[in-house]
Amino acid sequence: MLNNKIQRITVKKNERALLLRNGDFDRVLQSGTHWLFAGLDTLRVETFALEQPAFTNGLADYLMAQEPTVVAANFVQVNLSEREVGLRSENGVLVEILPPGTRRLYWKGLVDVAVQVVNLQNGAELPSDLVARLTQTQLRQRAVTGLNGVLQVQVPEGQCALLTLDGKVERLLTAGAYAFWKYGRTLAVELVDLRLQTVEVSGQDIMTRDKVSLRLNLSATYRITNVLQAFAQLQKPADYLYRELQFALRAAVGTRTLDELLE
Repeated sequence: MLNNKIQRITVKKNERALLLRNGDFDRVLQSGTHWLFAGLDTLRVETFALEQPAFTNGLADYLMAQEPTVVAANFVQVNLSEREVGLRSENGVLVEILPPGTRRLYWKGLVDVAVQVVNLQNGAELPSDLVARLTQTQLRQRAVTGLNGVLQVQVPEGQCALLTLDGKVERLLTAGAYAFWKYGRTLAVELVDLRLQTVEVSGQDIMTRDKVSLRLNLSATYRITNVLQAFAQLQKPADYLYRELQFALRAAVGTRTLDELLE
């Protein structure tokens, strides 16, 4: 709080300050020394460290609506629509994914803040160069925030993935890394093993035609060759195969006598 005398205020080189007169915004104070005369007014100065560029002050909406010149001179402004997301970088490094509808201000002057706007109507899939930047976040000194709006998919060698968009099969993903925007969409991915697999039907108690009780096990190998066709017709192809083998085993044993089975 400043009294009615002339006061000297120093704003450091890594700071900016807001001058409030009687509680209302007056102006932005740049780094340097400022002489302020209060008169009959009540002055207050709020300082901000530029190392943290996000401007979270309650005056943000007022400044964006009523002080466009001040905003243009001092801030990077973000104003995303409901169909846009933002890729926010600091000094050339991706640090945050901004969701649709974001309205924010970031101080200029120390940290180089840039926001790339992405139109969600251009498709759900992220470009490969952006996917590579997202999949290595654990190796960064600073993690990317806002990843809850992105579905990341890693398909191993020997497998594929069935991508479902809004309840409909969209496409088949081969081995590799993918990412998709989840905003405004319902996405699901199911991994499918394309290698030779084994299914075991164990402990089946079956009675032969001549009433002899047997406990049998059956082992079979299979490989899915047409994933789209298999999942278009069956929700769980592996479960279906297990049941079909179980029924076939019972039919083969139950219609024969023990002697016929031993021949």
